[in-house]
Amino acid sequence: MLAKVKSYALDGLVGYRVDTEVDINSGLPGYELVGLASTATKESKERVRSAMKNSGLLYPMKRITVNLAPADTKKEGSGFDLPIAIGLLAASEQIVNKKYKDFVFIGELGLDGKLRHVNGIMPLLLSAYQDGETRFVIPSQNAKEASFIEGIEVYAMDRLSDVVAFLSGVDYNPVPISSFASTCKVHGYGVDFCNVKGQSVAKRALEIAVSGGHNVLMIGPPGAGKTMLAKCVPTIMPDMNFQEAVEVTKIHSVSGILDPGVGIVTTRPFRTPHHTTTVPTLVGGGNKATPGEVSLAHNGVLFLDEMPEYSRRALETLRQPLEDRRVTVARVARTVEYPSNFMLIASMNPCPCGNYGSKTQVCKCSPQQIHNYVSKLSGPLLDRIDLQIEVDSVLYEEFRGKEKPETSAEVKARINRVRAIQAERFKDDGIRINAEMEANHLEKYCTLDQAGERLLQKAFDKLNLSARGTTRILKVARTIADIDGSQNIESKHIAEAIQYRGLDRKYNR
Repeated sequence: MLAKVKSYALDGLVGYRVDTEVDINSGLPGYELVGLASTATKESKERVRSAMKNSGLLYPMKRITVNLAPADTKKEGSGFDLPIAIGLLAASEQIVNKKYKDFVFIGELGLDGKLRHVNGIMPLLLSAYQDGETRFVIPSQNAKEASFIEGIEVYAMDRLSDVVAFLSGVDYNPVPISSFASTCKVHGYGVDFCNVKGQSVAKRALEIAVSGGHNVLMIGPPGAGKTMLAKCVPTIMPDMNFQEAVEVTKIHSVSGILDPGVGIVTTRPFRTPHHTTTVPTLVGGGNKATPGEVSLAHNGVLFLDEMPEYSRRALETLRQPLEDRRVTVARVARTVEYPSNFMLIASMNPCPCGNYGSKTQVCKCSPQQIHNYVSKLSGPLLDRIDLQIEVDSVLYEEFRGKEKPETSAEVKARINRVRAIQAERFKDDGIRINAEMEANHLEKYCTLDQAGERLLQKAFDKLNLSARGTTRILKVARTIADIDGSQNIESKHIAEAIQYRGLDRKYNR
């Protein structure tokens, strides 16, 4: 007898339907799984056999053929265990109710018949919903993640026997819908801008950066507070809306790092890969073309501490995601595109000893050593970093002073106002923030008066700016004007934006 059960598989962040066809015929007992299955998928044979027996069900001792259609796409993972088991039970007439045809089944089976968590439930269910599927059976450990998707009916089960009972007519309640707003209230960050003493210039630059979504490079001696400042950046970024949270959750779910108890990412990611990280880890790859750090930081911050210590090859791979806000991972078997719209916050010492340019410490490095150290960052990569600022050591009076710095909430309130201005400006342009502007947007929203044009031209000639560097100055100036509440970009806004460029030329002299 033949049975067909619906399931879904992932290609990157997009799910596609897989029909699990199970055929049972007379003949010598055997089991054949076809349909371009991975090793983990092929091993479902033993998991399904043991799960059925330990759940009090009969495993058919006949000729079994399982086909995962379409046969020309690679099937990976253990999420096909449950649909294969349901197919075997239906084909052997242990499930006589045709109710199973209305459901999509996803889940891994333990040898004892328990349903186990699988990665990527949210993108799988969202893709299936877009295809018209509305009823699902999944493991109970994935229930919280599925509860944030409206318009579908999800039944979360603990064991294979529960699924069989449900399909045989026993009533079970679907997973209730969870509120994203109430979930966000119980999660937050453990740092605050008020914990950073001094560094008014750096704080101003970071406020500008977050307001417009610009990238930042902080150069300064060890212990100046660069890492602390970077960790505070997510605390002043606007709260994620539900759409942004779903985008991040899909990536984290596929990567297997989503907290199953929460089910959705409520705070902006802050990713800090070690300087020994490899290219596949940074931008994505491996045998399964999994997301890298640039995608895990989507809608959040990617912090590269001591940027010159990263391999040159790894750093150069950042060019595409910084420019396109997406990254394409190409492997022999597949090509996958992941979103990577992140803020790059990088820090570095100005020289090997770290004290060049310091007001309180003496540098022991030669000019050639300084040049070689800074030259580890290529010109094209630095061109993609909008704000380059110096962060010097904090004086004792600042460190121990009683003056209370601004809190993250106060800075965030100003940034929210600036983001609202940009949202209104770009409501018909398909972008959200100044950093996303293209050439046509610059012509429309970044017009300059004569004084501003002269100042920008002088900077272009003196600093030997590229066309990309010049456009990024315009974008930063547009953000500074928004902070001032100015509809037009004035020469003072251009002047401040220029101040945040050119540190690479200073240290490469």
